[in-house]
Amino acid sequence: MVTPAGWTAPPEFTTRPVLEGTVGMAAATHWAAAATAMGVLERGGTAFDGAVAAAFVLHVTEPHLNGPGGDMTAIFATADDPTPRVLDGQGPAPAGASAAAYRAEGLDRVPGSGALAAAIPGAVDAWFLLLRDHGTWEVGDVLAPAIGYARDGVPAVPRLASTVAAVADLFREHWPTSAALWLPGGRPPRPGDVVRNPAWADTLERLAAAAQGPDRGARVDAVRTVWGEGFVAQAAAAAVRTPHRHSSGTDHAGVLTVADTAGYRARTCDAVVGSFRGWRVAKTPAWGQGPGLLAALAVLEGFDDADLDPAGDPGAHLVLEAVKLAHADREAWFGESADLLDVADLLAPDYVAGRRALISDAASPDLRPGRLGGRDPVLAELALSGAGAAATADGTIGEPTVTLAGETKGDTCHLDVVDRAGNIVSATPSGGWLQSSPAIPELGFALGTRLQMTWLQEGLPSTLTPGRKPRTTLTPTLVLDDDGPVAALGTPGGDQQDQWQLLYLLRTLVGGYDPQQAIDAPALHTTSSPSSFWPRGREPAGAVVEDRMPADVIDALERRGHRVTRSGPWSLGRLSAVGIDRTRGLRWAAANPRGIQGYAVGR
Repeated sequence: MVTPAGWTAPPEFTTRPVLEGTVGMAAATHWAAAATAMGVLERGGTAFDGAVAAAFVLHVTEPHLNGPGGDMTAIFATADDPTPRVLDGQGPAPAGASAAAYRAEGLDRVPGSGALAAAIPGAVDAWFLLLRDHGTWEVGDVLAPAIGYARDGVPAVPRLASTVAAVADLFREHWPTSAALWLPGGRPPRPGDVVRNPAWADTLERLAAAAQGPDRGARVDAVRTVWGEGFVAQAAAAAVRTPHRHSSGTDHAGVLTVADTAGYRARTCDAVVGSFRGWRVAKTPAWGQGPGLLAALAVLEGFDDADLDPAGDPGAHLVLEAVKLAHADREAWFGESADLLDVADLLAPDYVAGRRALISDAASPDLRPGRLGGRDPVLAELALSGAGAAATADGTIGEPTVTLAGETKGDTCHLDVVDRAGNIVSATPSGGWLQSSPAIPELGFALGTRLQMTWLQEGLPSTLTPGRKPRTTLTPTLVLDDDGPVAALGTPGGDQQDQWQLLYLLRTLVGGYDPQQAIDAPALHTTSSPSSFWPRGREPAGAVVEDRMPADVIDALERRGHRVTRSGPWSLGRLSAVGIDRTRGLRWAAANPRGIQGYAVGR
């Protein structure tokens, strides 16, 4: 593909090559996960076996970014059926988690840390569902790498060390079980220190031993039952009954019970599919933010190729404004309820044309949701007021970080795997961070905080409601042509996930960039939309831009009224991708250099 006239030329130098081969490819936010997945492929496993093994490794290598008590979503297609499917591992709110109950606790929003923010853990059950239905390996085999890492230890990456250091006082003063696990010898680990989690290794070994039954499917289901109803569920429910400090500065007990976890099972569902420049793009339904990417692409579809360079003017401006419109609709309409949003209405040509017409030459500071399905939009009062802070406590904006109170604004991890047969999966595990809530000592992990994405105001699509999913930010992507999948991609980053993926799609589908060039290119995103994370702040007309962006483009954004924050040169996003080149019969992969720990492997 030729780069359109007026576009920034793709860089001749890239931080690493686009890998190509015939056996398979894996890419992830930590090298050990990518290597684990590839090792499974080398030994005859499928992409789904590899993804499951890699996911449990990520619990050990990136415990500040995801954990067994958290959640995940994935999009996948099989070699036999190219139809994109969603693996839904986003647990709903427990029966005791309601807006009225939390207001009675004296809260005006769901805390960003502490067990009141915990949805029913969904990630582990979802991974076992994928293994049962599409994998070939036994439970003990896919868990073996993670057991080894948890038992023998892994070197702490710098972000793990800095995260523990940021919450060390919270652990010492309020969360003693977390201090016992993450402050060995009374201090946080230093980068490179070998960290171990023997309690999680013991838990995994007990799960592997529970895999009993007449066939592989029954053996996997036996483990799912133990997870949801047995010793894991019982220990988690007992732990949350002890009141503990939340990010609100007050102490509360959690509400998760064994009945909640026993009543939950992950599922698969149809993907929502949009189109752009002749390609199909598959996302989660509107209980996640995924359809917002489709809405932004639909708005940008009406502009000329020459105007869509994210590193040019007006391309950078158009990207920011299209995302603002998509996020406004996200705030007004997205959530888990069948009567709230028909995505077909969101992508209807007349509606999209009206949204596109709202974009002017100037940056908009406003939240401007549209009228859908004959109904007027309703926004949360706190979202309208801009309550909360757009930046973290230490002043940083961009890749989400952890504050001294323990709240986390979107830290996550990601993995993509494709095998020689053409099975492909893109997955974004998150939640259950070590800084989410007190560690459950006999299990070796913490519960998640996904309920912070709900509101305590009644009558909203994302009001905290028992049994209803929070509107997750987890949003992996599949790109397809008429014959099936061609790329799987995703990134950590909370509200920025689809923004950074949008840049990648524009650069590869319009700009003629190869996958690694697109990943390496300078990134930007808006902070004008309400954050999905506690304390739910926004910065009207705010934009964060890597300072590798051309200076004249940054100046042009500021002249248009964007309130630009210049971030570090390699600070925004940790996107990875794998894909299928059917013309040459190859598989390919690319990974992000930001953070200095993501890698792609394959042959």
